[in-house]
Amino acid sequence: MAQAQLKLATTDFPGQQPIPLRKVLAVKGLGKAYKSQQRVLDDINFDLHAGEFVAVIGRSGAGKSTLLHTLNGTIPSSCGEMLHFDEAGVAQDIAQLSARQMRQWRACCGMIFQDFCLVPRLDVITNVLLGRLSHTSTLKSFFKVFDDADRARAIELLQWLNMLPHALQRAENLSGGQMQRVAICRALMQNPKILLADEPVASLDPKNTRRIMDALQKVSENDIAVMVNLHSVELVQEYCTRVIGIAQGKIVFDGHPSQLNDRILHQLYGEDVNQIH
Repeated sequence: MAQAQLKLATTDFPGQQPIPLRKVLAVKGLGKAYKSQQRVLDDINFDLHAGEFVAVIGRSGAGKSTLLHTLNGTIPSSCGEMLHFDEAGVAQDIAQLSARQMRQWRACCGMIFQDFCLVPRLDVITNVLLGRLSHTSTLKSFFKVFDDADRARAIELLQWLNMLPHALQRAENLSGGQMQRVAICRALMQNPKILLADEPVASLDPKNTRRIMDALQKVSENDIAVMVNLHSVELVQEYCTRVIGIAQGKIVFDGHPSQLNDRILHQLYGEDVNQIH
């Protein structure tokens, strides 16, 4: 699953010329159930394409976070299949991967977690470099030894998101918005083809929310499939090219954000529909 490295400008994440949609993931009959509980995910079916910016919406407990973690492989599925397609169109069943192949898949399918998952006592640039662990030998990983090319890449990413002045600052001293930008840089160090983000703006103020959404939009414009769990329908309609709505573990809507209407939103959120924004 070797990935071509993306090139960054100093202040922008450069887009590429529009190309036909290329399927990178096919999810078929995906289900997830825990012991003594009903299905958290039930018969999930969709395709994901390079360059899409997909929002996953629904009320709390609908299964949105479980879906993203299942796609990334951090939570095993109970049934169904997930097929990853390489650039030649060759499919690989994620459920059949070995432990080593699964680590490669998680690098190909990057994840940005709601709680950032940074190492608090490490500085910013080291946290970003940790994104290369799956590409680094065990011995080098243990001693945190990284190649010059990796360090140059980390600096480039931090500069892109205006975090280079904080490169030597401990992660524990950053604001929430700064931590999320570092988490994005770390995920991009993997050179992913798919980027998943679990409520990346849930705890951020409006200014930092815009910064993160702008960054994710730029990432999708670089032929990377971005799937993000969001609560704000306003942000979905402004930024995303597609929206998947989940209710009680089932997909009840899959289409363009402009197609969202009061009936669909009520189906997704029920009595909570008046609390979304």
